[in-house]
Amino acid sequence: MKTYGYCRVSTMKQSIERQIRNVKEKYPDAIIVTDEYTGTKLDRPGWMKLYKNLQPGDTVVFDQVSRMSRDADEGFRVYEELYNLGVNLIFLKEPFLNTSVYKESQKDTIGMTGDEIADCYIEATNKVLMILAKRQIKTAFDQAEKEVEDLHQRTREGIRERKRKNAEILFKYNGNIDKARTDSEWGEVGQPKGAKLTTKKSIEAKEVIRKRSKDFNGDLSDLEVMKLTGIARGTYYKYKRELKGETV
Repeated sequence: MKTYGYCRVSTMKQSIERQIRNVKEKYPDAIIVTDEYTGTKLDRPGWMKLYKNLQPGDTVVFDQVSRMSRDADEGFRVYEELYNLGVNLIFLKEPFLNTSVYKESQKDTIGMTGDEIADCYIEATNKVLMILAKRQIKTAFDQAEKEVEDLHQRTREGIRERKRKNAEILFKYNGNIDKARTDSEWGEVGQPKGAKLTTKKSIEAKEVIRKRSKDFNGDLSDLEVMKLTGIARGTYYKYKRELKGETV
């Protein structure tokens, strides 16, 4: 029986160290498994390797339920599958979702009496108890999924607002990009075509490309670096050209 700590971050802006620290504080002997720069689904190499090797009696510790999955249907399916396998799941931020709590709810079921009518009521009551327990778990995954959807929506709204402001600034300067750039309100998102876009994300991505790409004496292929940075193919090669000093 082994204890694992699973930690993941979905963007380069997030730090995985906090999750590792939280898991190790409660379970110092936990074997840490990580995934970085992943999406919301469960197609993550670190998780998939762990998932396939879990055995009855093993324990997996998560900092919070969204680290297991932010897709509610997939997350609940895997939760039930691992529970039925006999794997213990622990969520530090949501202890009420731990499989041990779910197991206790099953013990609360009422035993049959042998009376046909009474047992019909008891069976119905037991089903309701299990439905309520499952609903509570499903609700937690639903909430985690909603949080990421809300974040994406706020990001989209922020981009639209920045584009609107930039359009106003360009109009103010009669379309003169160089003058518009000197305006303190001119942002990095929504610049006109042809203007070089420099963001914190692009700087971080280029740093990874410079260190890890084989074209820059690194150890990873283009596809591997793309997966590591989480950027699109076109953007990746654009950054490479810029790093090599070529004209975009």
